[in-house]
Order: sequence, then structure tokens, then C-alpha cells
Amino acid sequence: SVYRRFCFYQPATVYTCSYAFSGLALAAFNFGSQLYHSAVCILVQFLMLRLMGRTVTTVLCSFTFQMIYLLAGYYYTATEEYDIKWTMPHCVLTLKLVGLSFDYYDGGQEPSQLSSEQKKAALPSVPSLLEVYGFSYFYGGFLVGPQFTLRSYQKLVAGELTDCPGEPPNSVIPAMKRFALGFLCLVIYAIFSPYYPDSYYLTDEYEAQPFWYRCVFILLWAKVILYKYVSCWVIAEGVCILTGLGYNGVVDGKAQWDACANMKVWLFETTPLFGGTISSFNINTNAWAARNVFKRLKFLGNKTLSHVATLFFLTIWHGLHSGYILCFSMEFFIITVERQALALVRDSPLLSKLANSPLYPLIYVVQQFFHWLFMGYPLVAFCLFTYDKWLKVYSSIYFCGHAFFLVAFLIMPYLRKALVPRKERSQIKQD
Repeated sequence: SVYRRFCFYQPATVYTCSYAFSGLALAAFNFGSQLYHSAVCILVQFLMLRLMGRTVTTVLCSFTFQMIYLLAGYYYTATEEYDIKWTMPHCVLTLKLVGLSFDYYDGGQEPSQLSSEQKKAALPSVPSLLEVYGFSYFYGGFLVGPQFTLRSYQKLVAGELTDCPGEPPNSVIPAMKRFALGFLCLVIYAIFSPYYPDSYYLTDEYEAQPFWYRCVFILLWAKVILYKYVSCWVIAEGVCILTGLGYNGVVDGKAQWDACANMKVWLFETTPLFGGTISSFNINTNAWAARNVFKRLKFLGNKTLSHVATLFFLTIWHGLHSGYILCFSMEFFIITVERQALALVRDSPLLSKLANSPLYPLIYVVQQFFHWLFMGYPLVAFCLFTYDKWLKVYSSIYFCGHAFFLVAFLIMPYLRKALVPRKERSQIKQD
């Protein structure tokens, strides 16, 4: 009876406590005494907000402290393998806490100076310590994400994220659908990953295979290895949907549950474009980087420079291994070339006609082959981490990915001259 009265008068406090302690239990189960790393960083972040106020100094201090703590963790715990240790969820937590400082700062700005995204996430007042801990340890996003704002969390504990006002959300079926999809991806990974281990790249058997076999292995390995991430994110999304955090309003009379979507699985499976795969993968982290890094670098006056700076941030956020640097630099180069190629197809009457011809299914198959081959190419460095390992693999396939995109980048201007009529080139340049 006492418990029911407490729940009735202070439901938000009860929910916040339950989320905080559930997340703490999850973290303690996985990482034991190393839980103190996250607890300390959360407490320091709260004290910064309380003592330093809505200032640029708060944002800079938060960014500096949280990133240095994360990078120090990477440095002191680094091995040459992918380890499940406290730094794995801590990188997710780092983005949460840095984003929290941005949102608190935005809450003190004039609404006219904020974008629609910033207005939605801005905090009108300093959160309590319990709110910050509940937000940070929320079990649906503590281990692998997704990223969400404290304002969304506050709406969740206040009971606002529901399709039935005043009642729990009708989210069991949407949540179970995501769980089923995530479980299917997990099964695919569990079945096929033993046939495509990372360690095979470093064996004499791999080097002895024909060139075409080594390339096809990269393609199939990339498809399989990414299911590890897809399954985790889709299952975590199901948890968020079940609690109500995934509620995203009503469209055409139907409740939407994609507020915490971290994967667009259908797009991921069907797109023949590198940009399409990137936009379908780890969506909330990419959105966080766009909102809190890329768009806040607007003062640089150069989108390319802002893009490079954002990718550099994501590189060091993932870790200190050279493989991350190579992966993200290669990603930037590939996306740059792809954008030029898409512009060429759009502006060339011949290529536009060919892309819309009955031959497109064949073109699609060829495009998908190159798409997944060269999607797996930078992932080799990402997953093998160290210089000696990824260099050995790239040498065995003659740096074909680097060569292909370098040649494509160099010949693109000449293809444009040959395939785009002079009149249209002049009009495009003028526009």
C-alpha cells in the first residue's frame, strides 16, 4: 500500500530509480568493480552542470574531460584483439554526457538561435543527479546504444511517450518484431561467422588463395561480420520500444516506434550505394555526430572541413588503433568518389538513359558486388586494428581498393568532359 501511494504521487522518481538501478545491475554484472569508471564520469558531469552553468566553458570542459578519460581507458586497456571490457559501453556513455552538456547549454540560448533539433533536445533546467544517473544507466541503451537525449528520457519517466495517454504504451508487438529481426540476424552471424573469422586473413592459407578468392572472401566476410552489430542494435531498439522510449508520435493514425531506430535493415540489405549503407547503419550515433559536431562547426564556413573534422572525432572516439584512422579516411574518400559518380550519372544523358534501361537489374548486381567488396575493404583495417595486420592483408590483394578509387577520382573530370554535353556543363557550373 505504501509503495502504491509512493508510485502514485511520484511516478517519475520511481521510474528513474528503477532505470538507474537496473542499468547499474547490468553494468555490475558485466564489468564488476570497473563500474566505478562510469559512475565517476557521470558524477563529474553532473557537478560541471551544477557549478559551471550554461556556458561554453562547461561544454569545452565536459568534452575535454570525457574524451580524455575515454582515450586514457583505451590506452591502458588496449590489446590487439576485440575485447569486451568497460571501455565498450563507456564510449556510448561519453557521447551521452557530452551531448548532455550541449543540450544544457542550448537551454539557455534564445529559441531563435536554435535549430529545430536543438530546440527539441534543449534542457530548460539543470537535471537532478538521479535523472543523470537514470539517463546514463538506462538499460536499453547503456551497453551498445542507441543515443537519445535527456529530454526524451524525461518524457519517458513522466509517462508522455505512449500512444495511450495515461496508460502504458501498446508497444509489445512492435518490440517483439524488432527482437525477432535482431535474433534472426544473430542466428545468421552465429552460423556463418565461424566460416569467416578475422584470423583467417593472417594465415598462409589465405595468401595462397587466388586473387579473386581473396576478394570474394572480403565481400562475404563483411556481410557476415556486420550482422554482429546489426543484431545488437536491433534487439536494443526493441527494448527501447517496449519501455516507450521508441515512441515517435502518430502518422496517419498509426503510432510510430522508430525514435530509437539504429538500423534501417531493409535499406542496409538492398542499397547498392556506400552512402546508403552508412545512412542505414548506427543511425543514432551518426545523428549525434551530425548534430553536436558537424553542424556546430558551421563557423568554419566549409562543409568538407567540417566533414573531415567529424570523421576525425569518430575515429578517435572508436579507439587509438591505426586501423580506425585508415577505415574512416577511406570512408571519406569512397563517399567523395561516389558523390562525383552519382553527379556524373545524373548529368550525363547517356548514363541516365542506361541507368533507367532494362539493363538496370544487371547493373544493380554488378554494383552490389563492388559495393560490398569495397565496403569490406576498409572494414579489414577497422577489425584488425594494428598496422602490421591490415598492411599484410592489403598487400596480399595489391591495395586494390586504394588503387580503384584513386584511379576513379583522377579520371572522373575526364569522364565528365566526355559524357556531359558542354551546354549542360556550363549550366551546371552556373547553377
